[in-house]
Amino acid sequence: MLRPLCRSLSRHRRICYSSSAARQEPSHAAIETQEDEDNLQDLIRRKRKTEWKRRQGGQSFLDHLVINVRGGNGGDGCVAFHREKWKPMGPPSGGSGGRGGDVYILPTPNLTSLSSIPKRMRGAAGGNGQGTWQNGKNASPTIIKVPLGTVLRELLPGDPRRAKDEWEAEEESLEGLNPEERRAKLRDDRWLHYPRYADDNVNRDVFKQAEAALYREERARRWARKQRLLAPINLDLDKTEEVVISDDAPLGTGQHEWLGHVVARGGSGGLGNPHFLSPINRSPKFATRGHEGERITLYLELKILADIGLVGMPNAGKSTLLRALTGGRAKTEVAGYAFTTLNPIVGVIRVAEDGTFEGELQGENIFEETAIEEERLRQRELSEIENPEEQLRLEDDSPDSPQPDIEQRPGYDFDVHETFRFTVADNPGLISGASENVGLGHSFLRSMERSLALVYVVDLSRPEPWVELRDLKDELEKYLPGMSDKAHMVIANKADLLGGDGDQEAVEEAREKLRRLEEYVKMEMVVKTADGERILDVIPTSAKLSQNLKKVVGLMQKYVQQARRHGFSDCLVYLQAVIRAR
Repeated sequence: MLRPLCRSLSRHRRICYSSSAARQEPSHAAIETQEDEDNLQDLIRRKRKTEWKRRQGGQSFLDHLVINVRGGNGGDGCVAFHREKWKPMGPPSGGSGGRGGDVYILPTPNLTSLSSIPKRMRGAAGGNGQGTWQNGKNASPTIIKVPLGTVLRELLPGDPRRAKDEWEAEEESLEGLNPEERRAKLRDDRWLHYPRYADDNVNRDVFKQAEAALYREERARRWARKQRLLAPINLDLDKTEEVVISDDAPLGTGQHEWLGHVVARGGSGGLGNPHFLSPINRSPKFATRGHEGERITLYLELKILADIGLVGMPNAGKSTLLRALTGGRAKTEVAGYAFTTLNPIVGVIRVAEDGTFEGELQGENIFEETAIEEERLRQRELSEIENPEEQLRLEDDSPDSPQPDIEQRPGYDFDVHETFRFTVADNPGLISGASENVGLGHSFLRSMERSLALVYVVDLSRPEPWVELRDLKDELEKYLPGMSDKAHMVIANKADLLGGDGDQEAVEEAREKLRRLEEYVKMEMVVKTADGERILDVIPTSAKLSQNLKKVVGLMQKYVQQARRHGFSDCLVYLQAVIRAR
């Protein structure tokens, strides 16, 4: 009896083992299938994000904008008479209206886009006059803050984008009215009457004389406005200014903050009825309304002011390069899909006398994608919260932890050693046809016009980086002839294999591509200058691993110093001429 039972148990175990093995094989296949599906979903998500950013076209970054600006209206005058005990028939006591607020344009380095500027801006209105000779309060000025490097231009009559000014708007409101209705509307827009005295005032000679004087003043203001159109507003807001008090100023003179450039004046306040008091009109029962503020239409165009502009195809590593140069302080998005950068981002490079730049003292040596670094930072914060004492001990005792020089530290300590600084702009990726506004197109190219020097960034891991270099130069020339002459260097990024690590065949292929790139630059990328010819420097780097960046910073510093000494004024005059021609 026992032997058959044992046989049945052993047979049952074999059946169970075979069934469990059969279950394990599909489970492994299911895991692999799930991984493939996840990779496919991730690929689809990246493609969708790339296409969305391409269609978005940099909408969060505005580099040109048309705005309608109106100065504040002046406050109305007041019709009132003084009343107190024993004086039932006092003199006229209506106050005048306050002046409307002016509108100013103020350049500021805290903005990098025109997206925060409203398309319609109106100054504050002045306060109305009141009884007992109380004048209305003058309105405070309205300040429109724009980024440094904004070009401001007034749109003239005939431009379809221009809105009507205050006089044209009034003429439009009078269309279709007969002469009597037209006269009544004009008087209602200009005069205030004491209650129940409107009909009596318009028939009096003193009112007709005051009305004739008011129209003479209006004709003078119309003429002044027409003369102003002969010299329209055209400002280049490339720097901020400060109010300097003279040494000969009286003691106690207050220092006023610079408000910027005035673009629209506020209207004057209306006159109270005491202004119309005369020997033949002892009880004036009318006052004037405040004048309307100026209306003007402005075209704003942003030119990013950066010393060095990075020019490259999408995913060439420009954002990673800027983060490596600034030690991670530049908050640029890094990802594996195209058009991760929609807005130009400017980073500041600070250099010491021995060539050390602040970015290499930050302690960050490897720059991954933004999502990976955010996850790494989150894990680090969680570990610090769970065991803060152990985390501090490991950071202090670890031999691999970065130990910057005691004499040179990033941040405020670097101010003592800093001898030179310049700015580098990471711009949206350029593709073929950008000069025809394909991709981010003109939004990218406009931000490059004012850079003192340009630096090409190509991906050395791609099959033919010299073809990318040719396309970059052609697009710059198509957009603005002579713009490619500002190029000084070619950065062959993602040159990790040139260090000799990895497959020997891949290393030799990378070195051969670098050699062909250098030959192409010597043959096809020669820049003609007044002193002769200039050949672009070719520097292989790995922004991800922070390799060979000190040499890049040194050359950039040399380019900026040369451009500031020689070419800045000539370049600015040339660009202003191009802007006026457009």
